[in-house]
Amino acid sequence: MKAILQAFDFHPQTRIVFGPGSINRLGELTRELGGRRVLVVTDPGLEQAGHPQKAVRSLEEAGLSVTVFDQVEENPTTFHVEAGLRVARQANIDFLVAVGGGSAMDVAKGINFLFTNGGKMADYWGNGKATKPMLPSIGVPTTAGTGSEAQSYALIADPKTHLKMACGDRKAAFRVAVLDPEVTLTQPPRVTADTGMDAISHALEAYVTTRRNPLAQALAREAWRLLAGHFERVLHDPSDLDARAAMQLGAHLAGMAIENSMLGATHALANPITAHYGITHGQAIGLMLPHVIRFNSQAVGDLYADLLREVHQDNGRYGDAGKLLAERVEGLARAAGLPARLSDLGINAAILPVLAEEASQQWTGRFNPRPVSAAELLTLYQTAY
Repeated sequence: MKAILQAFDFHPQTRIVFGPGSINRLGELTRELGGRRVLVVTDPGLEQAGHPQKAVRSLEEAGLSVTVFDQVEENPTTFHVEAGLRVARQANIDFLVAVGGGSAMDVAKGINFLFTNGGKMADYWGNGKATKPMLPSIGVPTTAGTGSEAQSYALIADPKTHLKMACGDRKAAFRVAVLDPEVTLTQPPRVTADTGMDAISHALEAYVTTRRNPLAQALAREAWRLLAGHFERVLHDPSDLDARAAMQLGAHLAGMAIENSMLGATHALANPITAHYGITHGQAIGLMLPHVIRFNSQAVGDLYADLLREVHQDNGRYGDAGKLLAERVEGLARAAGLPARLSDLGINAAILPVLAEEASQQWTGRFNPRPVSAAELLTLYQTAY
C-alpha cells in the first residue's frame, strides 16, 4: 500500500523572538544561554545606522563583556573568518552574536567552526563534520533576505577559486533569531530590492526541490504569501513597518524551509555570476529565477499552481502555472529595478560555458526538481542572455 505522505525528519533548532524593539532583549537572551564574553560580528556599514551599538548596549547592560569584530564584507571569504577568529581567540569568547545581513551570519558561523573545532573552513565543506561542541550564538538580521539566521550552513568563499563552500552542522545553528523589523527600516533601497528578491527565490525554490516535505512546503508557502504581498509595498514606502515586518518574517520562514528542503538551480546559476563579476546575489537571482521556473514547470507545474493560488492568481490550468509564476516574478523584479538580461550586466557571452560548468558543481543544483547538468545550465544562461 502506498504511503499517503512521505516520511521526513523535521527538527526545528532556533528560537524565534519577533517584534519591534526586540533587539533590546539581546542581553537578556544571551544571559539565559550562559554567555559572558561575547563577540559581536558585524560590518562597518551598519555603524551609521546604530544597530551594532544597540546590540552592544543591551549586552553590556546585562553585565556581559563585549568585543566587536566589524570587518565583515559582502560575499565573505576565508580571509574574513580567519580575521574574526584572531579577535575571538584574543578575547577568549564563550558566545557569538551576529548583527547584519547574511554575510555577518555566515562569518559568525565560520568563526564558531574554527574557534571550537580548529582547522580551516575547507575541512567543514559539506555537512556534520564538526566533531566537538560549538559555542551558543544569536543571529540578529538587519535585512529581510538571506534567512541565514534560520540555517545551520555558513557560505564562505575560497578567495583563490571564488568557489563558495557550504559548511553546515546543526551545532552551528543560532540558538535564537532576534527578528526586529525596526532595524530593517534603515536598509538602503538597493539592499531592500536585492535581499527581498533573494528571499522570494528561497520560498519558490524550497517549495519544489526534490527534498521537499509537507512542513517545509508549509513554511515556504507562507513565506511566499508574505513576501509577494509586501515586497512592492516596502519598495514604494520604505517606512511601512507592517510591510517590513512581513518581509522579515517571510524571509525567516523561507530560511527555515531551505534548512529542511534545500534550494535549486537558480542559486547554482547565480553563484558563479557573483563570483566572477561581483554582481550582487539578489540581482543574479532575480535575473535567473524566472527562467528556472519555466524550465521546471513541466516537472512541478502543479506545485507552481499552488503558489499562484496563495497570491490569489489561479488560472485553473496547471500547464500555464510556470509561465504565469515566472511572469509574476518578472513583474516583481521590474518593480525592484533589477536587470532583465545577463547582457545588461556586462557579461561576455563567451564565458557562459565556463559559468555553466561551475554552476554544475554547485551543491544546490542537486536538489532541483528537474535534473540539470552543465548542458541544461548553459541553455538557461543563454536564454537569460
